[in-house]
Amino acid sequence: MSTETYKNELDLACDKFRAILESQLKRVENMKAQGGFIDYSALDTLIIGVCGGDGIGPTITKESRRVLEFMLKDEVAKGKVVFRDIDGLTIENRIAKGKAIPDDVLAELKACHVILKGPTTTPQKGSGMPNIESANVAMRKELDLFANIRPVKVPEEGINWTIFRENTEGGYAVGSSGFNVTEDLACDFTITTKQGSDRIARLAYDYARKNGLDRVSLVTKANVIKTTDGNFLEDCHAVAKEYPEITTDEWYADIMTAKLVDKKRRASFKVILCPNLYGDIISDEAAEFQGGVGTAGCANIGKRYAMFEAIHGSAPRMVNEGRAIYADPCSMLRAAVMLLSHIGHQDKADRLERALDICAFEEKRLTITGRDTGATCEQFGNYVMDTLTSLS
Repeated sequence: MSTETYKNELDLACDKFRAILESQLKRVENMKAQGGFIDYSALDTLIIGVCGGDGIGPTITKESRRVLEFMLKDEVAKGKVVFRDIDGLTIENRIAKGKAIPDDVLAELKACHVILKGPTTTPQKGSGMPNIESANVAMRKELDLFANIRPVKVPEEGINWTIFRENTEGGYAVGSSGFNVTEDLACDFTITTKQGSDRIARLAYDYARKNGLDRVSLVTKANVIKTTDGNFLEDCHAVAKEYPEITTDEWYADIMTAKLVDKKRRASFKVILCPNLYGDIISDEAAEFQGGVGTAGCANIGKRYAMFEAIHGSAPRMVNEGRAIYADPCSMLRAAVMLLSHIGHQDKADRLERALDICAFEEKRLTITGRDTGATCEQFGNYVMDTLTSLS
């Protein structure tokens, strides 16, 4: 490569890098200007958007909605809660529109207060599909859903973890904005801000305090990724000083993945606080103890909006093989537990969680296998509602 060509390509890369930094500095200013969390009790009508996604998403989301409607039937009858269907987040429509979230779909999402969202397909390099950003990542950024909260519970193993994953920064913040500087050099970016680290830390420590949990474990690779991970760690420790009754410990991400399988150590973990990438990996590993990612739901919380979803993907192979009706709805039902809690119906959330524990761990009158050897998604939903009725 000639010196002139090298200089031109480096100048182009610097221009792209500048644009990324300018957009992130603008985001920092927006965070500084934000107010407090929305007060759902002050709303005349709470709007729950139901977005099925694609693959098995519509099947399992429909079942979660059916259970939610069953539990909130009095509020729906009074007009206090409205369910609103939102279509258009399929991979086919996103490819046709050339956007992670088409503009009309985004407008519908922003007209809701909370969203129940099914899995969506994200094209990967080499798939033959266009390079469209993850709909999840785009939604978290557009609605500023900065906290991803994933509970994992296995009572007989002493496991009761709540994983707080920063949702809008880290390696995923500008995940589709990396570029090839030259044919030999590619570059992606990790983003950390003081405001982003502070708000996820406060949410995690507040959760620990409100739930009587006395330990928060910080997970980074600050020993080698010294600036971004190091800043995250320092900002979390600054927040921790305001919670003196809570013990804070530190773990490197690779060691944490090992200690989660250490029977002598793992029961001591309670709240686990991570940057984006590590939180994604560790929460999927953690879900395996509960029965796999198909059993785990999560909350995505912001100050204005909240979105609740499964932590797994859209499983297109199940659809292609005609097995979608046998998909396990437990992930979306666990997400519904978190939705009920978030909107102020803790008693209903507790009942649904108890019913799911009975159906999935205790009675196990029906089992989901993902095939015709087990129950259908709808049959399992009926089982859960029958159990809820017996708990009334």
